[in-house]
Amino acid sequence: MFLTISTTGTTEKPATDLGFLLHKHPGRTQAFATSHGTAHVFYPEATDHRCTAALLLEVDPVALVRRGQGKGRGGAPDSALAQYVNDRPYAASSLLAVALSGVFRTALKGQCAARPELPGRARPLRIEIPVLPARGGGDLVRRLFGPLGWDSVETTPIALDEAFPAWGDSRYVRLVLEGELRLEDALRQLYVLLPVLDDSKHYWIAPDEVDKLLRAGDGWLAAHPEHALITARYLARHKRLTQSAMERLELARLAEADGGEAEELDDAADTTAEGDAAEGDTEARERSVPLAVRRRDAVLAALREAGAARVLDLGCGEGQLVQALLRDTAFTEIVGVDVSVRALTTASRRLRLERMGERQSSRVRLLQGSLAYTDKRLAGYDAAVLSEVIEHLDLPRLPALEYAVFGSARPRTVLVTTPNVEYNVRWESLPAGRVRHRDHRFEWTREEFRAWAGRVAARFGYAVAYRPVGDEDPEVGPPTQMAVFTRAADPADTTVTAGSTDTAGTTATTTATADTPKEGEAA
Repeated sequence: MFLTISTTGTTEKPATDLGFLLHKHPGRTQAFATSHGTAHVFYPEATDHRCTAALLLEVDPVALVRRGQGKGRGGAPDSALAQYVNDRPYAASSLLAVALSGVFRTALKGQCAARPELPGRARPLRIEIPVLPARGGGDLVRRLFGPLGWDSVETTPIALDEAFPAWGDSRYVRLVLEGELRLEDALRQLYVLLPVLDDSKHYWIAPDEVDKLLRAGDGWLAAHPEHALITARYLARHKRLTQSAMERLELARLAEADGGEAEELDDAADTTAEGDAAEGDTEARERSVPLAVRRRDAVLAALREAGAARVLDLGCGEGQLVQALLRDTAFTEIVGVDVSVRALTTASRRLRLERMGERQSSRVRLLQGSLAYTDKRLAGYDAAVLSEVIEHLDLPRLPALEYAVFGSARPRTVLVTTPNVEYNVRWESLPAGRVRHRDHRFEWTREEFRAWAGRVAARFGYAVAYRPVGDEDPEVGPPTQMAVFTRAADPADTTVTAGSTDTAGTTATTTATADTPKEGEAA
């Protein structure tokens, strides 16, 4: 089992810097014990202008059998049928990938203590693997390596027997990769894709394989066109592990698009309703229904009033509203959407989806997705709910959400609830100037909320009405404010509710035509 890594250089930037990157001296031959044999590293050539490092893995067939019979979960049938006579000592596989990670450990991490400036530089690389098992043929090899920055991905089929051309080609190819990449990136790609192409592993798949895959695939796997195939094969088609990896990859993709970190997106908001604890500040409110319950009741009433049967809960969190919707058979299809994998996992447990009967489970789905991006899966529904969601977005991101919901998904009815910041003075336990939840990016007054809702309605062809949620204070209004958007019957008829103030606490609706004030003007 053999591979070579070659690079070129100049007198000023010698090719022998490869020795620093691999942490292996070009002037010496070195041997390293592995669990299934011995790995040798040597340099067939090492000059300023060209340097080649070779990794030769001698596999002990007896050790291979004794340490698991050469077969992991979904292992190669070759090993199962013939324990001592198989291709494992000769064809690049997970055995070579494991040896690669052990022998070139610091290079895989992008570390070089002697020359710390080297790992970050892309350099001309040529990697050759004489015998690569490719279940899927040369076309699959090119599909896997092609999108990863290589200038050339050359595969040459290997005949079953050169003496008998009529027998055709084997499932093995000779692979040559050429391009300008960081060595770290090239090694991490090989670590993942060698066992993927072989479609086998020599060891049993454990949950920590997901972490190994995501570490090695950081920066390239989430955006790879074949990421689903790569993930399934790497994890030997283990359903639970593959699903976990795919969810984390999707989160990484969304985080990269947002320019943030996956941990930030997966910071599922505390579902304890803001202000609920503060409701105990007065004796009257101690006996009242919690605001979170009132909010859900108000949303359910508005949905029933709109005649909605197919409902989206956008930013569903841990599934409280989805659970309430499921209790009413009038809602025939319920879809919860959230960017947080953690929140969706909690929602799944809350709803007991795994134990749910077929008829009930056919009514509900949980989807991972960001509300800042259009999603074809969300089109065609009767209603969408954004309950305590918009205040968790940075203000510059609101236009993206507006278009994704009102411009792309375009449900017939949209319900939006958000805190009324004027009411915060009634929370005795809330310090002055503080928002109700640590993750709130903003909280609006009634006038600000109505101005925003009016602009959205005008832009996308909706009418909008406003309703109070919770006990309404005569001076500062209700604790929660709700806007009910209704799509105009004729999309060309642009209607908008202007921001009139309703101090009596009843529903207020006004409709403006083409003379609707522009953004920033008084309504």
